[in-house]
Amino acid sequence: MGLLVALTVYMLWLGHLIYILTSVDVNPLSPWFYLHILVQGYFYTGLFITGHDAMHGTVTGNRRINDLVGWISTLSFAFMSYDRLRKNHYLHHRFPGTEKDPDFNTRSNNFFIWWFRFMVRYTTWWQLLLMAVTFNILKIWFNEWVLVFFWIIPAFLGTFQLFFFGTYLPHKRPHEEHMGIHKARTQKKNHVWAMLSCYFFGYHLEHHEKPTVPWWKLYTVKN
Repeated sequence: MGLLVALTVYMLWLGHLIYILTSVDVNPLSPWFYLHILVQGYFYTGLFITGHDAMHGTVTGNRRINDLVGWISTLSFAFMSYDRLRKNHYLHHRFPGTEKDPDFNTRSNNFFIWWFRFMVRYTTWWQLLLMAVTFNILKIWFNEWVLVFFWIIPAFLGTFQLFFFGTYLPHKRPHEEHMGIHKARTQKKNHVWAMLSCYFFGYHLEHHEKPTVPWWKLYTVKN
């Protein structure tokens, strides 16, 4: 089932990306133009969360296939390193909300400062180089503005959504006592909003308590 969910998310991301690159005009006066950008950004979020589930081994029991799904998902997101992400994510779960947590900003609770440090930490020169090369290759077939609005901007929106609902809101200070050892809080119980906001990842305390539960089952362990 996990593999089927992962394949569905990937095909939605890829299918919609191909559609908007080939069939949707860059028209700032059209509401459909903005809707497609938002939808693609949402699919980018799902793509990364699929890679995240692979880090926890919840896509499939076959380790090689599981890691392959994670590698493909994070590579497709923005040429991100699956191994680098997995290593840092394990540290995040082991040392949440501390100086050893690579996802936590001990210097500032300011959203934009934290987000900038978060982006810098997970961005590599190889990633930027591959993005630049791919962009210039794709320009052979697609207008550069089409690529900017439908390929690049949705990826940034996905990153923003992941960070805001999956890192900043759950882990920002103050760390009240009820946040416990995981230094994590959780969204109120509203499964529709939890799915729309970040694929149930707002149920973040539940994820830290039971990291082997895949994203599409997190609602079952809420409270």
